[in-house]
Amino acid sequence: MNSDERWALLVALDEELLRGGVILSEWCAFIVREADTAFANGAHLASILTAVSAIETYLRSEHAATGKERLVELIDRSSIDTGLKGDLHALRQYRNRWVHVDDPWNDAKLLEQPEVKERELEDMALFAARVLRRTIYENQWV
Repeated sequence: MNSDERWALLVALDEELLRGGVILSEWCAFIVREADTAFANGAHLASILTAVSAIETYLRSEHAATGKERLVELIDRSSIDTGLKGDLHALRQYRNRWVHVDDPWNDAKLLEQPEVKERELEDMALFAARVLRRTIYENQWV
């Protein structure tokens, strides 16, 4: 998929999931644009990490009690759909495996078959883009 096709995919997600309007903090909107730019340019890991950052920023703006909650607590405490919560936890756990690499020298599979991880990252980047939109569009007004 090239950059134009990835942008079109993001537009299609917006058309599918956004039925009304939403209000986002400017911080959240900025981070969403960065996640989209990374996705459209094929920076899959960057798009995943940035999408999770945007999700956390949104949840903090809408569901935080103190502003000091961890992402896992924000997800659990939020009033969002249970299925979306499950997807958020799956995305958070996937992100954590990249942010907190337990054994950096256990890299034989990555060296021998990088295309496997690249495909996985591409799939997860699309998943992250969808979950991000489902999250920030969870409280729409019409």
